[in-house]
Amino acid sequence: MTAADLNLRVVLRIVLVIVGVVLTLYVIYLLRKPLGWIVLATFIAVAMSAPVNLLARHMHRGLAIALAYLGLLLIPILLALILIPPIVNGVDDLASKAPEYAAEAQDYVQKNETLRKLEDDYGVITELETQAKKLPQKIGTAAGTLSDIGVGVVNSVFAGVTILILSIFMVADGRRWVIRALAFQPDERRERLDRALSRISTAVANYVGGALAQATIAGLTSFVVMKILGIPFAAPLAVLVGFADLVPLVGATIAAVLVAIVTVFADFPIDTIIWVIWAVVYQQLENTVIQPQIQRRAVDLHPFLVLVSVLFGSTLFGVAGALLAIPAAASVQIALGEWWQFRQSGRVELVADP
Repeated sequence: MTAADLNLRVVLRIVLVIVGVVLTLYVIYLLRKPLGWIVLATFIAVAMSAPVNLLARHMHRGLAIALAYLGLLLIPILLALILIPPIVNGVDDLASKAPEYAAEAQDYVQKNETLRKLEDDYGVITELETQAKKLPQKIGTAAGTLSDIGVGVVNSVFAGVTILILSIFMVADGRRWVIRALAFQPDERRERLDRALSRISTAVANYVGGALAQATIAGLTSFVVMKILGIPFAAPLAVLVGFADLVPLVGATIAAVLVAIVTVFADFPIDTIIWVIWAVVYQQLENTVIQPQIQRRAVDLHPFLVLVSVLFGSTLFGVAGALLAIPAAASVQIALGEWWQFRQSGRVELVADP
């Protein structure tokens, strides 16, 4: 065989590898939605394995899975029961009192020379008052608008149900799948892989517990501040703050803005200013101290890596990336640690047996 034939084979092999990689990436891109569902289902399954295993000590595993997931499904239902009634009542009250609020704003503007001049030039308050008078009639037509987004809601519900079903299958049979896959590995590698997977599972479960603890702190402290300020709907808003705080980086900000809007109708501008200052200070404290310290203890990850992983995950994959960034970083750290120990043990054996 000549050198030209060898070179042709090498080039052909390289081309085939490149084509195979490109086709694989293209197939992954086409399947990005179901693959994303599988990733989320895996995360939920690992997180739910701890309560399922705890319940399984006292009952059949199938019943333990059913009770654990029933509790998971009750969480959004309870949140809806807490949040929706005051929100509906608040919207109705706002709609009915909107003309009164606009009239009070008009009176305030007329008493202030600078604002009166701006009103004469631009007519902002007059337009606001006109729209406010139309608001009660517009609330009645909201059902038509909501019907337009019904398809999106149905798709979201279908995705959520599919993810939950996938996670139930993983909780029920995931351990058997892992054991069967590890059976194809040599004994030493099987032991290391099993240990790494167990540590990753523990890290994910601890991350979920840490996130719930962080959200509880955010909700309780916000409730105390809102009660001190006399902000209406303090309890439902505190639940909303805690629930939104589960979403890293942006969740707490969104909840703080919603509460700030409520303070406008409570004691503006004093309550609004105090709440905004509190929200900014607390979010900085949470992002730089509370979250890194909680997750450092939960997943044994350095606070610097916690912040960096969340920033990278949110930048690359949005909210889902921010949610999965910390357990993913912990999993990578565990895998690299096991790999490094494997390499070091191999070197020791080579030195001991030259």
